Amino acid sequence: MSFFTKRNRSYKYYLRKAHRYLGVILGVQFLFWTAGGLYFSWSDIDKIHGDHLIKAQPVLRGNISLVSPEIVLKAIKNKDELDSLSSIRLINILQQPVYQVHYYSGKNEKVVLADAGTGMLREPLSKEEAIRIAGSYFLPDAGVEKVEYLEATGKHHEYRGKPLPAWAVSYNYPGNPVLYIAASEGTFQNIRYRDWRIFDFLWMFHTMDYQERDRFGNILLRTFSVFALVTVISGFVLYFISYRRKKKEK
Repeated sequence: MSFFTKRNRSYKYYLRKAHRYLGVILGVQFLFWTAGGLYFSWSDIDKIHGDHLIKAQPVLRGNISLVSPEIVLKAIKNKDELDSLSSIRLINILQQPVYQVHYYSGKNEKVVLADAGTGMLREPLSKEEAIRIAGSYFLPDAGVEKVEYLEATGKHHEYRGKPLPAWAVSYNYPGNPVLYIAASEGTFQNIRYRDWRIFDFLWMFHTMDYQERDRFGNILLRTFSVFALVTVISGFVLYFISYRRKKKEK
């Protein structure tokens, strides 16, 4: 009888020990998950995206004169190999109609801009154009603080995964907002400011993707999820064991 009692105590001992150590290991991550969840649930996602700082954009007139995209394609073929087309899109650059053409030359995907009124190819956005485009989007009355030309970004950069090269136009305004304008694409991409950066930082801990921040299903998240489940189950088991013991004692 004493052998079974000792074995039963050993089982409880190791269960409590595993539960305690798992609780300590997971406690910090639980804290970040909870803090992130609170911030996400109490935040307006449109405000996080900075939509309240962006103006509604005017559309192009309906009576504009456009040349055929074929003229643009011929102009591209005169300076580069055009193996296949990905897309031809009419965009608005400072109230001027422009064709944005994505095509493949060999295995490389390229993008080129062309005046939609003449069919002539044009250069990517200049610094001055990027500042004007950013100003047409930014709602508050604030001055430009600095302008950067980005040719590469790291995996943790707030402009990660977006078209490059790009102009980063920073404004002297609370929250340090930065508007990103893709130079070759000719388009405004997004705005980043303090609230989004807090969201992004907490999101990294929420997904436990410390390399790229946006990857769900990584091995670290899966491992901690399993450990969290084991910790919760072991807690319930310990509760019922303690409950039964107290009931017997009574």
